[in-house]
Amino acid sequence: MRIFRHVAGLPDFSRDTSVAIGNFDGVHLGHQAVIAEAAAHAEKLGTSLSVISFDPHPRRFFRPEEPPFQLTPLRSKVRRLEAIGVDQLLVVHFDTDTSLLTHEQFVDTFITGGFHAKHVTVGYDFVFGAGRGGNADYLAERAKKDGFGLSAIEPVKDSSATIYSSTQIRNCLRDGEPLAAAKLLGRPWEIEGRVIKGDQRGRQIGFPTANIALEDYVEPALGVYAVWAGVEEGGVTTWHMGCANIGRRPTFDKNDVNCEVYIFDFTDDIYDKLLRVALVEYIRPEKKFDGITQLREQIGLDSHDARALLESIGPDDLRRAPD
Repeated sequence: MRIFRHVAGLPDFSRDTSVAIGNFDGVHLGHQAVIAEAAAHAEKLGTSLSVISFDPHPRRFFRPEEPPFQLTPLRSKVRRLEAIGVDQLLVVHFDTDTSLLTHEQFVDTFITGGFHAKHVTVGYDFVFGAGRGGNADYLAERAKKDGFGLSAIEPVKDSSATIYSSTQIRNCLRDGEPLAAAKLLGRPWEIEGRVIKGDQRGRQIGFPTANIALEDYVEPALGVYAVWAGVEEGGVTTWHMGCANIGRRPTFDKNDVNCEVYIFDFTDDIYDKLLRVALVEYIRPEKKFDGITQLREQIGLDSHDARALLESIGPDDLRRAPD
């Protein structure tokens, strides 16, 4: 997948494309339906499939005081878009200049300009431009005027009539329901980041952990999870069973939220390597223990439960290790 950071000077080969536009936080099944529609038009038109998205998320720009909320920060989003077959991605840097573009200027800059789109696909609730002045109705006017095709996708729902939405997925994660989140995403939800140095306490009690910071990710329910731990090297991810604690480590009087992963049957040095952690099942809430012995015993029980659960997952189970 080709990634462009600036709309000015896009190469000629990138133009006359079918474009899906949106934040696509999570790249969940609803987003995938929008992108699949764009892909169908790309095939019909004999052209490439493109996505326009934004970084930082506009919500982060307008409300910087809010706690982190993202399901897929940029690196994770890029990974998912490439996995579903997107040919090229334009990452629009959302700053003051971008926020001041009128909806007319937005279309002129990114759609009729920029990619010179042959077809545009958006979600039913997509709004754009200063003051949220543009929507699907305005795009329909411009499509008629400027000669590009337009698809506005209605809400996509599961069998229980639940709308696939990033907000709903965040709620599932905050409620400690990773399987419910996975059903909306179409895969287990992941945290990924570089392995950082911890205080080595896990190693001292016989359960060495790999630590990654949550950074811009939404904070899920704090506690212990059965997880798949994906160690990436040379562009290849190898998945292992594991048990993770996401929390503040109250036994050691810590306050910052961290993700600590005990990877089963694994002894490699992975400091500073990229680690992907896919949440499979919530085992228990975080708690403060009276001492190291009690903590060690509980980690042993948690690891036993996590291993048993992960070993029971079949190849067709939604909770299987990610691709």
